[in-house]
Amino acid sequence: MSRISPTSPSVTIPDLQRMAEGGERIVMTTAYDSATALIADASGVDAILVGDSVGNVCLGFENTLPVTLAMMAHHLEAVARTRPRALLLVDMPYLTFHLGIEDTLRNAGGLIQKGAQGVKLEGGARRVPVIRALTEAEIPVMGHLGLTPQSFNAMGGYKVQGREGRAAVELLEDALRIQDAGCFAMVLEGIPAELAERITEELSIPTIGIGAGAGCSGQVLVFHDILGLLEGPSPKFVRSYMNGFEQLRDAMVSWGEDVRAGRFPGPQESYMLPEPARELVRAWKPTR
Repeated sequence: MSRISPTSPSVTIPDLQRMAEGGERIVMTTAYDSATALIADASGVDAILVGDSVGNVCLGFENTLPVTLAMMAHHLEAVARTRPRALLLVDMPYLTFHLGIEDTLRNAGGLIQKGAQGVKLEGGARRVPVIRALTEAEIPVMGHLGLTPQSFNAMGGYKVQGREGRAAVELLEDALRIQDAGCFAMVLEGIPAELAERITEELSIPTIGIGAGAGCSGQVLVFHDILGLLEGPSPKFVRSYMNGFEQLRDAMVSWGEDVRAGRFPGPQESYMLPEPARELVRAWKPTR
């Protein structure tokens, strides 16, 4: 049952922080257009992320690297038009926060102007200067540590991070650094559950896990993964709550069969002429 009714107030960043402090789990998912946003918001999620995962699940890319700022803005605007009660966040895509503070501020500010209430960016200690600049410009920042998809090439693929001792300690240190730089929350992706729990204990801001065990302040999964909308194998950390691909495919097959058999459209899907017009049409003969 949804915790959010139609009269519930909009979720804010302080709300997420109070939830984490009170031990209430935060629920976040992705959305990329008005339809997915309306479904996600109606389910009662606390936060909606317009993720650069749009490249994988909607645009046919093999990874998130080809996703541009213009693409993110386009999908953000579609989601923002639904005016969700959930907190609305957006990913900063590759190369939009890597080329200097001025460029980062311009790019993030543009996303805020298009309806986002905060931006998410990947990376650890090296992101401290841009995180500080963004928060000083009143742009809320959610961090993202661990398996960071924009670092796909540098990591040698999608691999669990922080399994070795030194790497685990570096993630702990990075988490503290980006918290101190001003992040209001952070995503922990693809790291051992014990490490994610230790990071969560150490921080004073919420952590949102994805492939990071149950010890985080909340969880995020991609909309399409939750509903099983993509064909093929899923990552270990995904739990699908329906086989959406097969169910939607079967519905389309049934519709096609009805069309081919003449069962669709029927009277209930057709518009009828009023009786006077029907008589005129029946009586009409071409004049040649």
